[in-house]
Amino acid sequence: MSLKKEIINLLEEMAELMEFDGQNRFKVNAFRNGANVIRRLEGDIEEKINNKSIQEVKGIGKGLQQVIYEFYETGSAQEYEELIKNIPSGIYDILKIRGLGAKKVKTLFDELEIDTLEKLEQACSSGSIADLKGFGEKTSEKILEEIKRLKKTSGYMLLSLALDRSKQIVEILSQLKSIQKVEITGELRRIREIISQIELICKVDDQEKFITEISKLFEYNKISSSSSSSIYQLKSEEHGDFILHVTSENYYDFTLLHTTGSLEFLQNMHDPDKIVDLSEKEYFSSNNLKFVQPEMREINYFELPEKLREQTGLSLEHLNGFFHFHTTYSDGNNSLPEMIDEVARQGFEYAAVCDHSKSAFYANGLKEDRILQQKKEIDEFNKSSKIKVYHGIESDILKDGSLDYHEEILSQFQFIVASIHSLFNLSEDEMTQRIIRAVENPFTDILAHPTGRLLLSRDGYKVDIKKVIDACVANQVAIEINANPHRLDLDWRNLYYAREKGCLITINPDAHSTEGVSDIEYGIMIARKAGVQPEEVLNCYQEKEFIKFINRKVKRTI
Repeated sequence: MSLKKEIINLLEEMAELMEFDGQNRFKVNAFRNGANVIRRLEGDIEEKINNKSIQEVKGIGKGLQQVIYEFYETGSAQEYEELIKNIPSGIYDILKIRGLGAKKVKTLFDELEIDTLEKLEQACSSGSIADLKGFGEKTSEKILEEIKRLKKTSGYMLLSLALDRSKQIVEILSQLKSIQKVEITGELRRIREIISQIELICKVDDQEKFITEISKLFEYNKISSSSSSSIYQLKSEEHGDFILHVTSENYYDFTLLHTTGSLEFLQNMHDPDKIVDLSEKEYFSSNNLKFVQPEMREINYFELPEKLREQTGLSLEHLNGFFHFHTTYSDGNNSLPEMIDEVARQGFEYAAVCDHSKSAFYANGLKEDRILQQKKEIDEFNKSSKIKVYHGIESDILKDGSLDYHEEILSQFQFIVASIHSLFNLSEDEMTQRIIRAVENPFTDILAHPTGRLLLSRDGYKVDIKKVIDACVANQVAIEINANPHRLDLDWRNLYYAREKGCLITINPDAHSTEGVSDIEYGIMIARKAGVQPEEVLNCYQEKEFIKFINRKVKRTI
């Protein structure tokens, strides 16, 4: 996580804790506003802290400065530590419940002495919360749904976090003399969007030496042992806990195949127990099976049509276009020049900036006058830009399915991403028709994050995704794999249907900062999991092909 994001999270959390603690509302608002100021701050925040120029930023007063400086120096702040002391530990869990702000949590604590999720669940079930002023039965029902969601997702982590932790652990283990080889396995090797357990496999030639070395770095517990491998559970404060499969050279590939899974995939193979002394690829070949890349080894693989079983070499090198990212014109952390410098550095040849539209007022969405201003700046920027930048917009899909501007405004953009950011509770039929109408709009080029889900946080809205994909195909609209690790939407399971129907796919990071540009890698991983081929991806188009695409229904000024 970037320093800027860490500071934003700290200030927002402190504001919540202050509000629960009953502190002065002006101070609470100062911390909330300060987080927003930091969010919109351009340039390197570390440099601003070091040269003290952050003191000149409007909205960052002395109190906020002290917290920021302390956090930068020590990783915490005294005021934050004092707040923690005053808050019952269970309150943190309750504050994760969507729809319960600090004020309501404080009411529950004061009126019903609720300071744990268990007490909150009991109070909802008994009806005592519904009787509280400002709550009611519907609120109580929603709280119960949220608690159920939290229980369901407890213990899981996002793919991005699991990959980050596993890379750090692999680096540590690779330094040990007793370990000849180490790599990820299990769900993580299969690139599941959320991970329940990090699993690694290592090759060891001296078990005693291994135990001596590992005990100096991690707490460990031997779970089981067999002729092929031993399984250890290891734990450290810094890296959490993980499973390590320890094996010898003869059984390494055997163990790798079995631990990669999935169980259902293995059950459909001829005889996975006969892999000893063979590499994975040799095993598949010896059983007259095509090699299946680890990402695709899921329960549905053997049910797929032959065309969709094809392996894919899709990688970052195949991508030429970079779409759907934000700048400081809306809610991005970096300016257009800063974003394009990073986009060009990562090898992209052209880009389409898509800041938020006016209905996204919470994200500083662009009103008509600012659209013209941005267009002029992009035209000027393109005169010296490393790569060509196309002027796009992420246009909100309104309740009736129309896009967020009149046709005369939509026609001025070179590229339009349509997406939903509000009214998630429509019926499945209403939501499906709403999205299809937006897809049918001749100005729509991409349907973004098509189900609206936020992994481990919010389920997608009710929608008939197959009908939506069919509409995208019929209207020559690309469907997005939103590569933000909190979304990874479209889901890989539905990507198979999109591929079968011939739907054009686009992989977009929805980046709000230069750090977010790299998130596109997660989208590529999900695309590979569904076997997506380079020719099926809009980003892989050469710029001339891209221009043909954006002019396929309406003539754009390029």
